[in-house]
Amino acid sequence: RPVPGTTADARAWRASGLAASCEGVTVLGDGAYISTGLIVPHRKRPGRPLLKGEEEDNAAHRKVRARVEHVIGRMKNYKILRDCRQRGDKLHHAVQAVAHMHNLAFAA
Repeated sequence: RPVPGTTADARAWRASGLAASCEGVTVLGDGAYISTGLIVPHRKRPGRPLLKGEEEDNAAHRKVRARVEHVIGRMKNYKILRDCRQRGDKLHHAVQAVAHMHNLAFAA
């Protein structure tokens, strides 16, 4: 569910209870989810470049996250989501419905 104001992503994740639901599942996050147990990109340390393996990990991470961001962008094209954006208390229901409809259309 949406959280009020400018709540940090990591705080919203912890408060949502999703961590318990996702136990045993690999979950990717961006740099805002450091110290949450999610898989986040490696960060450069001052005066030290990323190691080759870290660069490869980040490249794979970017590919998957790009797909997720494209899906979110496509979902925003649905009129039901545009209408709900101003009413945040019901948006999560609309997102779930659109995702289910998209999956049904994709499977057909």
